[in-house]
Amino acid sequence: MHPRHPIRPPPPIGAPPAAALTALRRAVVCAGRRFASTPSRPLWSPPMLVRRTAFVALLLSLAGCVATRPPVTTRSLLREMTDLDGLTKYPDPPFKTAQSSSYDRRSTSPTQPEPPEQGWFANNDFNHFVRTETRAGRTEYVLLDVAGPGAIVRIWSANPKGALRIYLDGAEQPTLEAPMVELLSGRTPGVPDPIGYVRSRGGNCYLPIPYARHCRITSDRDQFYYHVNYRTYPAGTPVETFQAEQLAALAPELGQTAGRLAAPAQGGTWPSRNIAPVASGGERSGADNQPEALACRLSPGETAGPARLTGPAAVRRLAARVTAADMDLALRQTVLMMTCDGQRTVECPLGDFFGGGPGLNAYESLPLGVDADGRLWSHWVMPFEKTAEFVVRNLGGQDVQVTLEWIVTPYRWTDRAMHFHAGWRAEFDVPTRPMRDLRVLEARARGVFVGAAFAISNPVRHWWGEGDEKIWVDGESFPSFFGTGTEDYFGYAWASNVPFRHAYHNQPRSDGPGNYGWTANNRWHILDRIPFERDFRFDLELWHWHPQTRISYAVTAYWYARPGAADDFAPLTAADLQLRPLPKYVVFTVPGAIEGEKLRVLGKRDAARVDPHLQEGASGDETLLYHYDTKLGDRLELGFEVPRAGRYRVLARFLKSRDFGIVQWSVNGTPAGPPVDLYAPEAALTEEIPLGTFDLPAGENRLGAELVGTNEQSIYQRYMLGLDYIRLEPATP
Repeated sequence: MHPRHPIRPPPPIGAPPAAALTALRRAVVCAGRRFASTPSRPLWSPPMLVRRTAFVALLLSLAGCVATRPPVTTRSLLREMTDLDGLTKYPDPPFKTAQSSSYDRRSTSPTQPEPPEQGWFANNDFNHFVRTETRAGRTEYVLLDVAGPGAIVRIWSANPKGALRIYLDGAEQPTLEAPMVELLSGRTPGVPDPIGYVRSRGGNCYLPIPYARHCRITSDRDQFYYHVNYRTYPAGTPVETFQAEQLAALAPELGQTAGRLAAPAQGGTWPSRNIAPVASGGERSGADNQPEALACRLSPGETAGPARLTGPAAVRRLAARVTAADMDLALRQTVLMMTCDGQRTVECPLGDFFGGGPGLNAYESLPLGVDADGRLWSHWVMPFEKTAEFVVRNLGGQDVQVTLEWIVTPYRWTDRAMHFHAGWRAEFDVPTRPMRDLRVLEARARGVFVGAAFAISNPVRHWWGEGDEKIWVDGESFPSFFGTGTEDYFGYAWASNVPFRHAYHNQPRSDGPGNYGWTANNRWHILDRIPFERDFRFDLELWHWHPQTRISYAVTAYWYARPGAADDFAPLTAADLQLRPLPKYVVFTVPGAIEGEKLRVLGKRDAARVDPHLQEGASGDETLLYHYDTKLGDRLELGFEVPRAGRYRVLARFLKSRDFGIVQWSVNGTPAGPPVDLYAPEAALTEEIPLGTFDLPAGENRLGAELVGTNEQSIYQRYMLGLDYIRLEPATP
């Protein structure tokens, strides 16, 4: 832990409901005993009797207040989905957030003796369930089985399958039943997009589902990836169990929440106000709901501020504009610092703090965003009890013009109030082997984790993000969050390089081609926030498909904590704030290749998918991949162009792997050679395989594939296939 945040026991906070009620009851009993044993005045003395009766009545009234706390309901959880102010207070009632997922069960300990890919970094992260069971004559695969009281706060899948059934409080019939693919894409009635939705091939559902006693979630299909995030409240916490009929009754609240999530930046417009330049020592005090600002031109090494605020108050809006010759470097090398009540709580490059870095990448989310005109803004609520200070420092080698603007409003500081924290770190030229865990955050405090932004510089097109998130809370021996892939944590899937936006998670930058270049992801834990009583640790695996390359990365962690929190972030130096150039990417191609991933799909079974697949050594760096719910007997038909009619030898190169089938190929309906077995223990490309000699007309011709079997060595029955390219050679007469 860094010494700027000295480690100390977290200060006490209000007792949880059950403890508070017990304490009050004891006080009532003790008060009665003390009154009964007091000899100095008769118990029946009218003045004393009145005072004692009033005192006992007050204690009983307070106990009743605890006992009659409003229950957790679907409606109250819907309000939490867009309540950034609520993040500033330690939860009451308290709860623990955890995740059930399909992670590879071979991962048991960081010190297990197996090779990394068979142990702590095992990557078979799908099709693992709590158990299977038989109900009403059907097999159901159990995703979650937990005691309440609690609430489901997020469900994600890369390839949702089957009917999802949610059984609550021990009921034999599901409270909610829907096709999983529809629930996670906004097509279930009452669960509108963007509460249920797809972003870059990842299905998500943030519909809150509270339960009083128990929750079990199942699907009647297997072979998929999943996450389920859920809260568990202390025993005795009043929770009103979700009922499917509530979706109609809550339609106005659901619509309002969906509207707020669809346009998260609304409400961020500020009244205009002249901004006076301040070079240093600016005094900005008060809480008048008007924007204050720090505007300055900083030469290399110069600092602006501190701009001082007085409390109790909270910064509710923060915005920045930066102007420089090299904007990417300026956003990385200009550092924002915030101190609350004498403790450094924020130290982060300006561009990275706003969640979309490096560079200016427009997006909008609930707490953070970047406008198309370059304005960076924050809606995180940042409370302080007595004082706060902003400082901006230029650690780069060029002049930078910076305007920092904020709005402060009154805030009631209590024993549940927390400071906002943001910390940043980066590493450069990190080898992808051996595999390792990257640290996102380690903190000692009573607090709540609310999000992370991650940026990676990748010199190759190969997928960099097979790594799982691992989160330990309050000294757990095994992480209560164990994920299935980096993109899965960030709410998308299948290594997609398509930028996307949502109130809760975003991919503001993805350079390409493939996964080459910079990629920036973020995710905000709002409904799915993660409280911790004592300590918190978040690791993210570095699991890259290319075993012999090097990456650079930067990560920003966001959390709230009671005063006195400690973390593992070091003060930033100029050496930390580099942006190293990437080598220009050159795509390898085989001369004359007709790329498989570019062939036109003329026919396939609806449920199956045809996608480009990044593959090392492949021509064009990609292959065609036929996958997702493939079956024996499937037929795929592809179109390829022939410039001149003639007689040609047709050659092809294929991708093989452990879950690929045996394929009979054809050209214009005529079988093309014997069936090709595409099984291999690991992914590999074949040599060129001759399919035969054919008379081909000019224009579009048809390449057919029929899945006719599977290798007996395969432990999978998924019948996939991969095609790198076909190549035509004029046949000699």
